[in-house]
Amino acid sequence: MKTVKGPRTIFACQECGNQSSKWLGRCPECGNWNTYVEEQVRAESATRPSAARRVAVSSAQPMPLAQVRFAQSNRLRLAMRELNDVLGGGIVPGSLVLVGGDPGIGKSTLLLQLASEVAGTYGPVLYVSGEESVQQLKLRAQRLGVEGNRLMVLAENDLEAIIGQLETSRPMMAVIDSIQTVFMSGVTSAPGSVSQVRECAAQLMLLAKSSQIPIFLVGHVNKEGAIAGPRVLEHIVDTVLYLEGERHHSFRILRSQKNRFGSTDEIGVFEMRDSGMQEVTDPSRAFLQDRSLSEMGNVVHVALEGSRPLLVELQSLTTPSRFGAPRRSVNGIDLNRLHMLVAVLERRARLDLGQDDVFVNVAGGVRLGEPASDLAVALAIASNKRNRAAGADMVAIGELGLSGEVRRVSQLERRLLEAHRLGFKRAIIPAATELRDPELSAMTIQRAETISNAIELCFG
Repeated sequence: MKTVKGPRTIFACQECGNQSSKWLGRCPECGNWNTYVEEQVRAESATRPSAARRVAVSSAQPMPLAQVRFAQSNRLRLAMRELNDVLGGGIVPGSLVLVGGDPGIGKSTLLLQLASEVAGTYGPVLYVSGEESVQQLKLRAQRLGVEGNRLMVLAENDLEAIIGQLETSRPMMAVIDSIQTVFMSGVTSAPGSVSQVRECAAQLMLLAKSSQIPIFLVGHVNKEGAIAGPRVLEHIVDTVLYLEGERHHSFRILRSQKNRFGSTDEIGVFEMRDSGMQEVTDPSRAFLQDRSLSEMGNVVHVALEGSRPLLVELQSLTTPSRFGAPRRSVNGIDLNRLHMLVAVLERRARLDLGQDDVFVNVAGGVRLGEPASDLAVALAIASNKRNRAAGADMVAIGELGLSGEVRRVSQLERRLLEAHRLGFKRAIIPAATELRDPELSAMTIQRAETISNAIELCFG
């Protein structure tokens, strides 16, 4: 005999997806406040323990891995080289890609340009918008110069209708803008809730794998900068891309946070213009084109973003504090990292920074997360205290330890070769580093064991 359970009410956190039988002011999993929303779960049917269980029979059969065939030519290679490299060499058929970013950063613009290229090169593309009408999409396309003879647009929020259109038209690629605006009628919660986002993403994943249609999803971000909705959303998709950049800068960085078909932490650099996203083929030169490296407090660092070395200008300013507690302000690096570097400079390099406001900025809106920029930040701060410029032809690469030692970093030769290509003549690097490339003999390499030694080499 079969029993049917009626619908029941639960409360789900809209940040992490944690569920509770009652409303909670603070989520015990992610720690956010006022994120629990009431939802109804679908009715479930249960059978007695003695009843026979049904076993799902799948048409797919196991096969030896050696017999599986996949050629690189199966990828949809793009003329947009920056996007092509971030995706790992092109679009993989049947992949599910999530693109996140702040409002107005250019997600829809980039994906509309991508859809136009795929439509013109490979075949029809379906662009589904849950936020704009087809007339509004036409206005955006006219601004970008997109003709779109094979680019089909659809303004729809019902996922069942979207899946029906995809199964009928069988396009070469589909774009869903955005996953937070579509809904399934079988899920009682509102669009954008944890249940809706999870169920809709799961259905689109099954469709992409079964039909081999690559699907791009646009995801909103919350105030912390993470993609809104349950964390399981990022586990469902094959690739997670974040579009970063300052609203007041024209440069945008597309960063790969997860990629099942390529390396992670790859970046693509674009410039936002009136005509849309334009590729920046030489980002190092672009970020340094307005440099003022002859000024005090400016030092160039060679960051490594994925497999690409990127030269960025680190700027610092120290000034006596007018208030009781000196300020520490950063833009582009971690604030806690700056606190540590200031402490190391005070204790190991004997720089008196206790009564100074310290400001650090990464020019161009770039965000650095690796510790290899420690030496450049420290030298930029020391440049202000010494009243000496580091020089327009010098780069600094190295991690600092708490005892003041300069530690080795990964792929140093590749970083130095990029600096040499752009005309830099001098580099301060960790002492315990071996360089074998003969091309680097044209540069003056100065090795520093400690931060005090690096300061003397730079300004002594």
